[in-house]
Amino acid sequence: MPQQASPRGTFQQIADALKAQIDGDQELAELPPVSELMERYAVSRGVVLRAFQVLRASSVAEPVPGGRWRVLRQGEAVDRRPLEERIAAVIADDRLEAGAPFPSASALATRFGVSRPTVTKALDKLEAAGVLASGGQGKVRTVRAAPNREERS
Repeated sequence: MPQQASPRGTFQQIADALKAQIDGDQELAELPPVSELMERYAVSRGVVLRAFQVLRASSVAEPVPGGRWRVLRQGEAVDRRPLEERIAAVIADDRLEAGAPFPSASALATRFGVSRPTVTKALDKLEAAGVLASGGQGKVRTVRAAPNREERS
């Protein structure tokens, strides 16, 4: 973006450039960070955030925790349930019974594409709800009971 360009409409130009990038690269799953776009286009944070809002309004992207933005594709389903609910669903999906060992936090972090500490917090909630039994540090968690709707909320 030229330095002498008018700031009016700059956010729209950035949004259009990002849309073109998304359309051109079907593998693109996440937009570049705000700081990278600020540097690339020599604009303020607010201008980049307005461009992201344009993409959000047109259902091209959505914010995700951590200040990042995920690309949305037509026909792609995104599971927006809380992580602890998605982890609790592993019991039914993997047909685990009471007393069965539960997957490790590392395995769940890989499966859901989140960090291990985030998974650990969700597992702690499931332990508090009585769905999982903790084996202590370094020991395997086990399924205590199949979750029902009341326990998940």
